[in-house]
Amino acid sequence: MGEITDLDALRRAMAENAEQPEGPARNARAEVLLAEAERLDVPLAVIEALGHQLKVYNYSSEKDRMFVPFARLLRLWDERPEDFDAYETHTLHWVFKWMSAGMLDQPHIPLASIEKWLGEMEHRYRLAGHSERAVRGAEFGVAAHIGDLERAERAYAAWLAADRDRMADCHACELHGQGSWQVSRGRDAQALELWAPVLDGEYSCAHEPHTVLASSLLPLLRLGRLEEARAHHLRGFRLVRPMESMRGAYADHVEFCALTGNEARGLELLAERPAYFTDTGHPRSRLDMAAVALLMDRLTGLGLGEQRVPGPAGRTWTARELAVHARTEATELAGRFDRRNGTPYVGDRVRARMARGPLVERLPLGVRTARAVPAAAAPVAPREPAGPDPAALLAEARRLSDTLRPHALEAWAAVARAAREADLGPRDRAEIADHEAMARGPEGVALFERAAALYAEAGDPGEALAARARGAYVRALHGEVDAALATVAGLYDEVLALYADEATGVRQTAAVVMSRARILMRRVHEGSAPAAPAALAAAERAVREVLALVEGRAGDEVRLAARAAEARAMLAELAAHAGDAGRAAELFRRAAAEYVAAGVPWFAVEYEVQVAALAHQAGDLAGAERALRTAVEHGGGYVEPVGRAQLHLQLAEVIGARGEAAEAAEHALEAAHWADEAGESGTLGAWARQQLGGFLLRQGRFAEAAEVLESALADLAAGTHGEEAVVQAHWWLGDCLGELGEHRAAAEHRLRAADIARGWPEQQDHATLAHLAAESLSSAGLTDEADRAYARAGELWRALGNPHFVVRSLRARGWLALRGESGAEGARELMTDAVRACEDALEAAADPMAREQLTSELADTHRQFGDLLARSAAEEAEDDVIRGAFEAALVQMDRAAALFGILGADGLHGRTGAELAAGWLEADLGRPAEAAARAQGVLATYPATGTDDETAQARRAEAGQLLQATLPGA
Repeated sequence: MGEITDLDALRRAMAENAEQPEGPARNARAEVLLAEAERLDVPLAVIEALGHQLKVYNYSSEKDRMFVPFARLLRLWDERPEDFDAYETHTLHWVFKWMSAGMLDQPHIPLASIEKWLGEMEHRYRLAGHSERAVRGAEFGVAAHIGDLERAERAYAAWLAADRDRMADCHACELHGQGSWQVSRGRDAQALELWAPVLDGEYSCAHEPHTVLASSLLPLLRLGRLEEARAHHLRGFRLVRPMESMRGAYADHVEFCALTGNEARGLELLAERPAYFTDTGHPRSRLDMAAVALLMDRLTGLGLGEQRVPGPAGRTWTARELAVHARTEATELAGRFDRRNGTPYVGDRVRARMARGPLVERLPLGVRTARAVPAAAAPVAPREPAGPDPAALLAEARRLSDTLRPHALEAWAAVARAAREADLGPRDRAEIADHEAMARGPEGVALFERAAALYAEAGDPGEALAARARGAYVRALHGEVDAALATVAGLYDEVLALYADEATGVRQTAAVVMSRARILMRRVHEGSAPAAPAALAAAERAVREVLALVEGRAGDEVRLAARAAEARAMLAELAAHAGDAGRAAELFRRAAAEYVAAGVPWFAVEYEVQVAALAHQAGDLAGAERALRTAVEHGGGYVEPVGRAQLHLQLAEVIGARGEAAEAAEHALEAAHWADEAGESGTLGAWARQQLGGFLLRQGRFAEAAEVLESALADLAAGTHGEEAVVQAHWWLGDCLGELGEHRAAAEHRLRAADIARGWPEQQDHATLAHLAAESLSSAGLTDEADRAYARAGELWRALGNPHFVVRSLRARGWLALRGESGAEGARELMTDAVRACEDALEAAADPMAREQLTSELADTHRQFGDLLARSAAEEAEDDVIRGAFEAALVQMDRAAALFGILGADGLHGRTGAELAAGWLEADLGRPAEAAARAQGVLATYPATGTDDETAQARRAEAGQLLQATLPGA
């Protein structure tokens, strides 16, 4: 930090400070700079330093400190207005508006003083010849704040009717204020219509669209435009996160989280801004503690009142305690404003904000956040009635079991709890034990035997055999296939004998026969080697026995229909084992259709997924997509969260592969949401977020994509997801950050990706990433780092045999050299190397297409060489040196034009561009006739009318300008 000895040095220091993050450190530096300015004994230096101090105070949480420098500035103006230059005169009048709003923000400043100030502002604006627009806008702000709605409407109309002049706020800021008024009057749609030019990027400024994005959240939610609300939150929060002055917008994002089931993210936002609880310099912004109270009330209402939450320093806080604290602070502060204003308007609005209820139960955002509330499986399991009646519970459990409804096992668990004190018969106790065994997995084998004994006691030998067969299957599932087969073989013989004697029914018999088929299928699936032909044949015979037994006998009995469907799916698996993918797919489709026909579509999901996998393997992406869509439809709310995540992620990948990025992003978002619900945020969720970020990037939604990819990278790991996924996420994030103008951060991510790709056998990605990192470093102004990165990329391109990018790396280094220490001489050397490398590659190329591409590359290189030489002349002081540079540049332009000419129609625009560049050089060298001839040549190349080619139109326009410049006296 150099010593400040003159006004120029002071200005450089203030410009540097203005680029620092908002906050106390920047404010403190502004105070030091004011002291430095006073030592210069230059009135304008003090004026500029006071203006700088006022500005940094205004854009911080210390707004109350801006009144002192403004009062001093106003006094200096009144005493010696001639000390102010035009810019500082404009600035002084501009910040009158800040004073009006700043006074309104401080409840200790009487309303009468504010009204008096409005009069002073109006007087001074009139003297300076300014429009009333800013004055009426300030009056509107006062009236709207105190709730004088009639006056506010009059001032609003007068504000919009007055002429816009240099004192008017920018279009973006004015539209924000106008839209906010519409929202306060209950006109959400009109507000969003007003804000559209800001949201679409037509108007912007240093603080817009930041505040418009935040203000739009609540109206969008109320209007049900949830996708836009989600996008505005991700895009807008990224903008306001680093800005201390954006406290109100930050609070809007906290409120959004509270209203959309994203309470945990709301807590994360609060944890990022501890000063949110302690800043005192801008009291009106502390009314936003209402958003904190809203969030804490929401958590308390969800049963999380005792959860630890971020709060004011010095103690720990629970959600319940912070809710009380925030509500008290917001209402007390609102009371101070209302006493000052003489109306209850501020307090009414604060209380209404704290009373808002959720507008969406859960709006997935795509970024990772821990759930504040444990996810409940949908649909909700049946609840036990108060004072449960065992008979009623039994009836309900049997209904659920017989129709294969979800949560049948939970219903039987409720029966078991209610039956502890009840006197039940052996049949009832058998069913309870049977279903408890099903719920216990391998630990339930003994219970199956207990159930079998009770069924036998109840006089149902067939169901006793079925229970024991279920136990055998459980043993097979856990590796005891041989023992299970031995057991089920005897049960199979027994049940067939009973069925032949009509001593049991088809349902019980089918249960045993199906268990046997399942165990034989386990034999097929066990081990990594292909199943033996004998095992395949035995399994197929067993499966066909199931079909022979139940087909045509199901009627309305869901269980038997499901047996047939399951058997069909087993045949599909066997066909797949045999390599008959087409037959397998057809059987899986039939099995799924039978489950749907039986009224249990959720059982069809896994088979539709199998169809999708087979279609994918066959290259039938359309078929895979159809099957996955059907699986999502059939699964409804019955599939477990992890299964839903997998389904949506597969669908996203298939849809994304055919270029439908918007719909693919919707499914990736769902996948991320359900992965979080399943507790798989760091595994499946990270993969879904990586995909979502890529799909958002493809749509040009760079800020949203960046937020999502940053969230994904927190969990992506090479060991879990693969190095390719990690590299791709860094790559995409670098692309997003580059589009957002965050070039240094973009370079960091591209370099990280390049570092991983360095160890890959194929070096194409490594070279590309090194080149992209160099571009980002150059855009960030890091010249030396960019040159090293381009040099590394050039080495990689050379090793890969890619002359085009070797040449482009050298050209880029040439332009960097012109800005660096080596200057024009180093730049010329690098451009000469680029020309030589391209000429060597062209000489070695035999393929006509390759020669054509290299000819175009060489022409571009000569053109850039010419531009560089002409640019370098601006650094020279001697006329002869400048003339020499222009002559050398002209040679390069002629070479470029000639090479473009070889390319015919493909090189037309390149040739005319080089001709015009040469024409301007001719003019600068004092050769108007030659310059005019080149311009005439370009005009002759393009027709004067009838072309929609924008480049052709631009070339004709420039040629006309060049001709005009060659006229005598021009």
